[in-house]
Amino acid sequence: MIKLVICGAGGRMGKRIIECARAEEDLEVVGAVDKSGNPDLGRDAGEVAGIGKIGVEMVDRLESVVAEGDVVIDFTAPASSAAAAAAAAASGKAAVIGTTGLSPEEENEVKKAAGEIALVYSPNMSVGVNLLFRLAGEAARSLGEEYDVEIIEAHHRFKKDAPSGTAKKIAAVIAESLGKNLKEAGVYGRKGRTGERKRGEIGIHAVRAGDIVGEHTVIFSNPGERLELIHRAHSRDTFARGALRAARFAASAPPGLYSMMEVLEESP
Repeated sequence: MIKLVICGAGGRMGKRIIECARAEEDLEVVGAVDKSGNPDLGRDAGEVAGIGKIGVEMVDRLESVVAEGDVVIDFTAPASSAAAAAAAAASGKAAVIGTTGLSPEEENEVKKAAGEIALVYSPNMSVGVNLLFRLAGEAARSLGEEYDVEIIEAHHRFKKDAPSGTAKKIAAVIAESLGKNLKEAGVYGRKGRTGERKRGEIGIHAVRAGDIVGEHTVIFSNPGERLELIHRAHSRDTFARGALRAARFAASAPPGLYSMMEVLEESP
């Protein structure tokens, strides 16, 4: 049995992870953490998730429950995710970090923790999205610079960072496949009299509306044709199940920083 501690247990993703974990015979949620001031602190995490009591009280300090688990799963905010990685490393527990928008300093904290523990860090835990990363890279290599590249992502109105970590990852994969520096090739939205599209640009655009779970479209186009790669998440369960798959991997992996693609390659 792999024991899980969920950070952000009262959030949209945390609740889905708790419910999906309950259906798995080899996984057990033993800790639930959320930020100080959350009105659900002290309540049973299963009740907060809408699945009934699971005997796990929601607390506001990871340090008070981390020793009870095998893997810490964190979908919170950049600063708290970096802190969660450090706390997991200090306790010798594996970790799965799915938060996006981390600063370079916060990412360095995650990488430092990975020197002590197995840590899966990915902007998107979806199996389909990680296949999209691979397909986008292959398409870019095959089509070359003759094709313009545009990436469009759409998420719910509550998402705090833009563009999405997934869109940035797609752009980075494509830039690498084309031998480009994304800092020079990336164009984030367009406004005003921009002039003709420059050859070699990688356009990245963000949409925020309603309750969109997550959509990513990659366009490769030249005069005469257009190729589109599209991924649409229908529910957060796809991310929750991916996080649980990553937790299984991390529970037995040696210390190191792993991507979701590595998880998929190593696990059935």
